[in-house]
Amino acid sequence: QVQVVESGGGTAQPGGSLRLSCAVSGSEFSIYVMGWYRQAPGKQRELVAQIGSSGRAYSANSVKGRFTISRDNAKRTVYLQMSSLKPEDTAVYYCDAYRNLTASHHWGQGTQVTVSS
Repeated sequence: QVQVVESGGGTAQPGGSLRLSCAVSGSEFSIYVMGWYRQAPGKQRELVAQIGSSGRAYSANSVKGRFTISRDNAKRTVYLQMSSLKPEDTAVYYCDAYRNLTASHHWGQGTQVTVSS
């Protein structure tokens, strides 16, 4: 059974930085497209960044130039480095392990990120 566990959320001031981590167990990590999503109160969940097994990455326009997604296949972990944080980045951030072959998603429990002065 695939398990996805996020860590690293918390509170930061505007302009500050946080790094989220997401560890995957129970399956071969390299087969998954890894993604970070977020959901703010009253809003739909949105894709923040995504990275394939080869390292090819995508970032939403709202975070481009501020957030960087990366993965370490040996450690079975994906990271989201967040810099120049804004109050509108406040949300619960979810990690997703997506397998193209079966079109299946495996979600983590979410981690809260709050940006406030």
